[in-house]
Amino acid sequence: MGSTSQPRRGNTRQRIQDVALELFAEQGYEKTSLREIAEQLQVTKAALYYHFKTKEDILVSIFEDLNRPIEELLEWGRGQPRTLETKKQILIRYSEALKAAQPLFVFMQENQAAVRELSIGRTIKHRAISLVDLIKDPDAALTDQVRCFSALFTMHAGMMALRDAEGDPEEKRKAALEVAIELVTRAHDHGPAA
Repeated sequence: MGSTSQPRRGNTRQRIQDVALELFAEQGYEKTSLREIAEQLQVTKAALYYHFKTKEDILVSIFEDLNRPIEELLEWGRGQPRTLETKKQILIRYSEALKAAQPLFVFMQENQAAVRELSIGRTIKHRAISLVDLIKDPDAALTDQVRCFSALFTMHAGMMALRDAEGDPEEKRKAALEVAIELVTRAHDHGPAA
């Protein structure tokens, strides 16, 4: 069933990313050393250095890999008309990208101070603003701008805040997406500011 077309998380670089992200989430970014990552992988520090020189290099590589679909979504969205259907497609695709990037979001939630200090913090903020720009009309009233920002936060909260709530993760993701779509639909239907 086409398993050869899917990237396997088996090569050394990917194993380093997986183990590092796990350790960062468990004990915090600041408290995790390259030595611990190497020990967990049962490789030498030199082998680890071959792939990554610093913890931030590992984190940036994880971020870039997991967020490539979001970059592709931004590019796609910029070439589309600003119809309600396009906006809904952006939210649906963003929801799928968030699902794939969940381990990174868990890490970011647990390590907010560290993320703010790293280059990825600025990139995340810029991407969120770019996404909002795609789902709000340029002359949207302030309340409609708030609805569009809230739609993205709803999707993030649905992934993070509902993580410990009872229920199926896929159902929770779909519920957050439904609310996000309602917010953007309301903002879109409201029309241009008077």
